[in-house]
Amino acid sequence: MPEPFRPFERMVRITVLGKTFEVPEKNSLLRCFQYLSPETIPYGRFCWNQECQYCRVECQLPDDDESREMISCKFLVMEGMNVTRLSPELKRCLRAVLKTAPAAAPSAVSVPKPGLVGPAKAGSSGSPPASTNGHKHTRARSAIASSRKR
Repeated sequence: MPEPFRPFERMVRITVLGKTFEVPEKNSLLRCFQYLSPETIPYGRFCWNQECQYCRVECQLPDDDESREMISCKFLVMEGMNVTRLSPELKRCLRAVLKTAPAAAPSAVSVPKPGLVGPAKAGSSGSPPASTNGHKHTRARSAIASSRKR
């Protein structure tokens, strides 16, 4: 079975919601999230081809003055990137990793955009919507479902 990660020579440092992580270079940001949480990301509701939009994030790149929205399955990770917002699905899948990671140096606070979730606020659950009609499952999730039917 092939490795899910592209070949890499070094690890790069990124910040996700104020926490610092080292992830493999030359991989998509979503694949790097899988590196950080291999037990949850493969079972998330991600299509891995930009159609579902469940992997949408807001990032500030090292050479940019402002953060921008992007699809994490299509954007290659780079040294020093700062992920300031996560979609509800990504936040759910990464909650254990984000809870235990050490905090990064303080950074500027950004204003939330619709459809993205930042650090937890009082009264918000960060859960994905209850209805999942119309989304595409990952191959791993489909394989698990078909093996249960046997």
